[in-house]
Amino acid sequence: MQIRFLNVFLGGMLVLAWLAGCTPTPAAPAVTETPVPSVPLPPTAVPSPTPTPQPLVLVVNGEGVPLAEYEASLKQLQEAQAQMGLTSTPEEQRRMVLDDLIAATLLAQAAFKEGFTLDDAALEEQIAALAEQRGGMSALQNWMTRMGYDEVSFRSALRRSLAAAWMRDTIAAQVPERAEQVHARQILLMTPETAQQVLNQIRAGANFATLAFGYDLTTGGDLGWFPRGYLTQPAVEEAAFALQPGEVSEIIQTELGYHILQVLERETDRLLSPDARLTLQRKALEAWLQQARTQAQIEERLP
Repeated sequence: MQIRFLNVFLGGMLVLAWLAGCTPTPAAPAVTETPVPSVPLPPTAVPSPTPTPQPLVLVVNGEGVPLAEYEASLKQLQEAQAQMGLTSTPEEQRRMVLDDLIAATLLAQAAFKEGFTLDDAALEEQIAALAEQRGGMSALQNWMTRMGYDEVSFRSALRRSLAAAWMRDTIAAQVPERAEQVHARQILLMTPETAQQVLNQIRAGANFATLAFGYDLTTGGDLGWFPRGYLTQPAVEEAAFALQPGEVSEIIQTELGYHILQVLERETDRLLSPDARLTLQRKALEAWLQQARTQAQIEERLP
């Protein structure tokens, strides 16, 4: 399975982002037990040691996420932000990491329900491959130590991340490659008075393209081809899909200003551009996660 990262189309989310800058740790060598002396000893009842429960930062649908994973993810975020010259408050970092872990856990749980499997051998292969990318097992061990991972917590995080990546790709694959699309251009104005004047000129017979280039010398307001769900302003998109080629819209007010649209072409089944499909995949993932969170039982244990 090839690893691709959730943040490829997850805006501010950091799900699996840590995999992009590190390699997972190798399996530790098997521990060899000390040979039992051959001298017979009287039988002694030795109680099994009780494992110390790991403190948890989250419980998602009954599944715990160890505090160690949160602390490691927080360090990774802080290092990444420092490298990119980004800053955020401790509370923003805390929220970002918690949301990342919740999303990864929900995706991983869904993946296993859908039939995703990852046995120990497959996990070892992923560890070896990631270690090779990093520059060897020792480099990986050093990274783990710096982040605060032990082998158990690292393997747990890696297993969850790989399952989450599989589910993310499954959701993305459900977005079709073709869709109904329109090709439109716009004139964007800052005041309603100017917008009304321009619309009156168009209705009086002025050439839309000529007017558009007067306000946008680079593209003439050309929005290109786009499907439903692509534009950042839903009102503009809704108006565009309500028009036939050659038709001009009324004035559309958004937070950006006042838009006048003209639809140039329209196709019912057109291949999506890579950017458009990626946008629809990102939105599909966001919608899936939003629904999953509303249906999940999530307990946060950070003070």
